[in-house]
Amino acid sequence: MADSTATTARPGSPHGATAGGRRRTRRARTLAGALGVTVLGAVLPGAGFLWGRRIVLGLLVLVPALGVVAAVPFQVRDLETALNLAVDPSRLKVVAWVLGGVLLLWAVTVVATYWLVRPRDLSRPAGFLGGALVALLCLAVAAPVTLSAYYARVQADLVTHVFKDNRTATAPLVTMEDPWGGHDRVNVLLLGGDGSVTREGVRTDTVILMSMDTRTGDTVMFSLPRNMMNAQFPVDSPLHDLYPDGFRGDGDPAAWMLNAVYGQVPILHPGILGRSDNEGADAVKQAVAGSLGVKVDYYMLVNLQGFEQIVDAMGGVTVNINEPVAIHGNTDLGIPPVGYLQPGPNQRLNGYEALWFARGRWGSDDYERMLRQRCMVNALVEEAKPLNLLRRYQSLAAAGKEIVRTDIPSKLLPAFVDLSLRIKDASVRSVAFVSSDKFFPGDPDFEWLRDAVDRALAPQRDPARPSSPRPTPTDADEPAPTPTVDPGAATEVADSCAYHPE
Repeated sequence: MADSTATTARPGSPHGATAGGRRRTRRARTLAGALGVTVLGAVLPGAGFLWGRRIVLGLLVLVPALGVVAAVPFQVRDLETALNLAVDPSRLKVVAWVLGGVLLLWAVTVVATYWLVRPRDLSRPAGFLGGALVALLCLAVAAPVTLSAYYARVQADLVTHVFKDNRTATAPLVTMEDPWGGHDRVNVLLLGGDGSVTREGVRTDTVILMSMDTRTGDTVMFSLPRNMMNAQFPVDSPLHDLYPDGFRGDGDPAAWMLNAVYGQVPILHPGILGRSDNEGADAVKQAVAGSLGVKVDYYMLVNLQGFEQIVDAMGGVTVNINEPVAIHGNTDLGIPPVGYLQPGPNQRLNGYEALWFARGRWGSDDYERMLRQRCMVNALVEEAKPLNLLRRYQSLAAAGKEIVRTDIPSKLLPAFVDLSLRIKDASVRSVAFVSSDKFFPGDPDFEWLRDAVDRALAPQRDPARPSSPRPTPTDADEPAPTPTVDPGAATEVADSCAYHPE
């Protein structure tokens, strides 16, 4: 840019030198030249000062800037590192402050560069134009950086909110060094409730046990019907002493179904399992553990009413619909639906429609509904594209704070991040327990049910895997014979989610 620059010098002295031989600040001859140097200083902070012959100042800015640029790849080396950052509120808040500080220093550097190299004889209109263009440059960079800092604080607030106050009576005692407590599988119970995650009286109409191999990521998901009776409790649980033959009692049978455990046990037996911030979830964990014969480590409860907000925040989901699905309606009261979701492949649903796809019961049974819910989980996973999540993140975070509750400790989030990346490339199977000649939810054969779980886990489990003790049957009837056919084979959820209207 030699032809577009000028140097302030005394008359008669060499170009760019003072009378004493000391070279003075180098200035651009035109506004375009000054803006070009300013852009150079914006891309490479300090370079504009060096061009203007402020060597010491330029190096003081350039060297740290290059150090920061060089350090970034080491801080975010891969997806796992980025995800670990996303679940660490302390580091996220530091990132937010650092981004704000760096942005401020960068903006000061850009403005100072322009002020240093601008021509002295700029007209007022040209000076106003130059200042406006520099301001626009700063705003163009400040917007995404400010948004990133804001998202970092939003994410920190979300993680803190969801994973705080999660004292539990049933989660295992583990350390960060041994996050799985020596077990080769970790089991997380996914619950879908019909109300606020902090409200009493919630019914958990969705019950899915997610069993993950901690070494390979291979996963099996077991769906249990909400109306399963006589849920069992492990023999070492205080609830087993109260309900040795399963969760049953007098009065309305609906008060003794699996989906009533969450609300009923804290009312009937407060504090029986120990100190907990969510006694209902602890009770359901024990009911599933005793019924399936496996340990249940953690739970995650999602409010299905808030689910509508999540889908809308994501921009909708796509599912296959094989038969009409009712919107509203009550079979017991004879109240007809107000409409139907019509069959068809790749149907795009908004939050309201997705909620009724998952909940619609008119003209179908709980088992079809249970399978549709698993299909909806698959659809949500497919829809969770990075760009979608980024554009709608604020809405998703706000909804997530209101609809999710868990007892997973925050210190284990890095371990779960690592496990989730393994699951991404591993085998994932879904088995739903539907009514059949082998399984009747009104009076389940729990030995058969546990055998079914063992069969589903057998190819992926270590025979030495410790498991929770099973309740001892007390009925006088002979145990049901072990089935010769894999009981999960006919209920693979992947088949149910495909489009086959016949």
